[in-house]
Amino acid sequence: MTEDAMLIADYDALLLDLDGVVYVGPHAVAHAASAIGRARSGGVSIAFVTNNASRPPEVVAEHLCELGISASHQDVVNASQAAAHVLSQRLPAGSTVLAIGGPGVRLALAERGLVPVDSAEPTPAAVMMGYGADVGWKDLAEASYAVHAGALFVATNPDKSFPTPRGIAPGNGTLVAAVVAATGCEPIVAGKPFAPLVNESIERVGAERPLMIGDRLDTDIEAAFNTGIDSLLVMTGVTSVRDLVLAAPHRRPTFVTPDLRGLFAPAEFARITTDPAPSSLSPLLAAVATAWQRSDSGHDPLAGLDLGSLQALVGAQLAE
Repeated sequence: MTEDAMLIADYDALLLDLDGVVYVGPHAVAHAASAIGRARSGGVSIAFVTNNASRPPEVVAEHLCELGISASHQDVVNASQAAAHVLSQRLPAGSTVLAIGGPGVRLALAERGLVPVDSAEPTPAAVMMGYGADVGWKDLAEASYAVHAGALFVATNPDKSFPTPRGIAPGNGTLVAAVVAATGCEPIVAGKPFAPLVNESIERVGAERPLMIGDRLDTDIEAAFNTGIDSLLVMTGVTSVRDLVLAAPHRRPTFVTPDLRGLFAPAEFARITTDPAPSSLSPLLAAVATAWQRSDSGHDPLAGLDLGSLQALVGAQLAE
């Protein structure tokens, strides 16, 4: 197959989610390193675009290098950076911000000239919430006190869960929901599916034809929809066949592949259509396209579908 026939040929940059796409916890997703290396060698720009705000970009880049994926801190764009940018546009330099989350939250705030603090007393100008494995009740209480007192409320990302080697774990969205429940205040959200993080990533790599790649419909794929760019869903993370079949119009990917190897197959092999090109995923692509048509016309999208067989098909492809 010629390079021009590959799906990747239509794009000058890949905006890659990390958790569930490139790695799961400390381990690389199968075939991710080789696919990213191949894309880079073909002249395609790479940005690692993550809603996980717990670690500084330097630490994420080190982790990627350990997995055999060449990366520098400039290649990593995280939701903490986008959220701190949002705050810097609304607050004067030197303003105090209650920092809830991992070290990446505090670093991003400091880089924007804001002062991270640990207490709601005296009331800070804002609260910025990002994921951190050590975030506990006391942190959520401090955030609630500050928001009640009038602090601007910003969340890095809304992910309710993320994949770990042991299974699916609560994400930042779950923590944010606790503060929303306690205060009745909804935050400004900087990460996917909202525009700030994706736009910052596109600007970082100077992309004209970017492709968003993710494993989540409600963040990665919806973010692509909200910014008007194409998207590729890989089935290596949290999305099931059932999730894909039931996807609302604003959460429907342009392409679906089992993993990142699909970048180097013809686009027709991955495009969701009722008449897909013959490929290993053709039954899935056709079934999803038909289900979406049924849903849009007010009918049951699940009617007649054997979800178990379709999920097994995906599993078989991932095992190759």
